[in-house]
Amino acid sequence: MTNKRRTFDANFKLQVANMIVEQGVSVSQVCKDMKLAESAVRRWVAQLQSEQGGLPGIGKPLTAEQIRIRELEAQNRQLRMDVDILKKASAFFARELK
Repeated sequence: MTNKRRTFDANFKLQVANMIVEQGVSVSQVCKDMKLAESAVRRWVAQLQSEQGGLPGIGKPLTAEQIRIRELEAQNRQLRMDVDILKKASAFFARELK
């Protein structure tokens, strides 16, 4: 019998972490009630606390702000690569015209 790995969406993780951080419920109690692994819940709490502190945190973002920041950073990287390619192409064609 194999155990399937459960996956949780960011909203669920955020709700669980908020119960611990904001409501003061203990990690062990939440894990027991919701049948979750304590290590996973502790990671979610650490992620939330780092995001609330303005840091990106490790792993997938939980808050909407951090999700948006990661999307904008990826878009920014893509645009920088596009500009770099265009610069190289224009330099190449400028050499050919001489």
